[in-house]
Amino acid sequence: MGGVTAERRNYKLKVWKQNGPDDSGHFEEIDAKNISPNQSFLEMLDQVNQELIESGKEPITFDHDCREGICGTCSLVINGNPHGPQKQVTTCQLHMRSFASGETIVIEPFRANSFPVVKDLLVDRSAFDHIIQAGGYISIKTGNAVDANSIPVGKENADMAFNTATCIGCGGCVAACANSSAMLFTSAKISHLGLLPQGQPEHQDRVLNMVNAMDEAGFGNCSNTGACELACPKGISLENIARMNREYAKASLKSRS
Repeated sequence: MGGVTAERRNYKLKVWKQNGPDDSGHFEEIDAKNISPNQSFLEMLDQVNQELIESGKEPITFDHDCREGICGTCSLVINGNPHGPQKQVTTCQLHMRSFASGETIVIEPFRANSFPVVKDLLVDRSAFDHIIQAGGYISIKTGNAVDANSIPVGKENADMAFNTATCIGCGGCVAACANSSAMLFTSAKISHLGLLPQGQPEHQDRVLNMVNAMDEAGFGNCSNTGACELACPKGISLENIARMNREYAKASLKSRS
């Protein structure tokens, strides 16, 4: 017996079009027709782009890579929500069955001064790279790789470090914050290394350097609304921001003394 064919749906897309960071930009209405509810959101955009190209029109520019919820490059604001209406999914993991047939879907880039628009839905998130370069690594020479479990790590710290390591640096937290704060991202990277014994020798310098790099990049302060945690596709906890603030205060006092 043959499988049941899912009904096809039509949507009205309101897509942000912008030629570059100096262009004012505008919304453009584009029809998305004959869409399967089992298609991912990016597959829907692929289909729309193919039809635009075949009709001699310019396709929609958007960013993507792994399409497995790992790389974080599929950064879109969909109906006002970073990555779309579902919790703890990236845009590439969002499926069209989440939208009713005939629905109007508004698609925008991540909005933040520190994420300038390159074109349409594609933004430059290199400010995150600068934060990582400021201290999101361990530079201590440890020699050859040691045997597994040779360095004891408490279960609680190991779990917290693992959870913060799941941050994919997508920038959804920045897009969700009223102040365009990068504190959830920065605190996750600081906590990831700071909770482990291998990260202790550089811990204080790491906190100071990464927070300073975050401020220099023009990100705002925490808005204390929790919107970042709700928008995070990996569910990174606000507790990391509190931990980062404590560690930053300690490191600042020690550096002054």
